[in-house]
Amino acid sequence: MKIDVLTLFPAMFAGPLDESIIKRARQAGLLELQLWNLRDWAHDRHKTVDDRPFGGGPGMLLKPEPIFEAVEQLATEKTHVVLMSPSGRAFSQAIAREMMRHEHLLLVTGHYEGFDERIRKHLADDELSIGDYVLTNGALPAMVVIDTVARLIPGVLGHDESAAEESFSTGLLEYPHFTRPAVFEGQPIPDILTGGDHAKVRAWRQAEAERLTRERRPDLWAAYQNRAKKPK
Repeated sequence: MKIDVLTLFPAMFAGPLDESIIKRARQAGLLELQLWNLRDWAHDRHKTVDDRPFGGGPGMLLKPEPIFEAVEQLATEKTHVVLMSPSGRAFSQAIAREMMRHEHLLLVTGHYEGFDERIRKHLADDELSIGDYVLTNGALPAMVVIDTVARLIPGVLGHDESAAEESFSTGLLEYPHFTRPAVFEGQPIPDILTGGDHAKVRAWRQAEAERLTRERRPDLWAAYQNRAKKPK
C-alpha cells in the first residue's frame, strides 16, 4: 500500500512513523510512505500557502492553488484523496478497513482556519475527523489514520488474526486478556482460561466482550444489537 501525506509540518511525522510496527512495515516493503511539504508548491518568494477569508473573520485559510497543484502532481487514477478536517466523517475501524482497500491514499492535512471550500468540493474524495475536538493542525490525525490503516495490511502484524479480534473489529470492545503469573497479588485469572476447552474459552470471550461493550459503550452496544437484528 502507498500513502502520501501533504503537510506543512513533515518533521512532526518523524518519530511516530519511524518506530515499532509502522517502521517494520516500511522496511518490509508492505507500506510505502512519503511526506511532502505543501510549501514546495508555493511559487512566491515567501512560499505563501494561506490567505485571509473573503467576507472577513478571524484566521487564515489554506489557498487552493498550492494544494490543487500538489494533488495533480502526486495523484493517479488509483489515488483516494482524503482531507483531514474536524468537519469530516468520524474515523472508525470500519472506515480504516474501507481506506485499506485503496491502493494509494493521499492525506491532505489542514492548518489555520481550514481549507478553501473549492478544495473540498472539487479535489477531495473524502474528509475524515478523528474526534469532536480541534487540534493545531491535521498532522496528528493523519498519523492516527496511517497507524490504524497500516495495521490492517496483510503481513504487517505478526498474526493477521490479531487485527480481526481487536476492539471495534466486530463492533464490540475487546475481551479481557491475562498472562502469567496465573495469580498476582492474590488475584487469580478466570479458571476457564486454563481448562483447555477452546469452545468454552471462545464463548467466555464473546460474553465478556458483550458485557464490556454494554457497560462502557452503550452506543456501540446499541449499534451491535441493531446489526444482529437485521436479516442477512
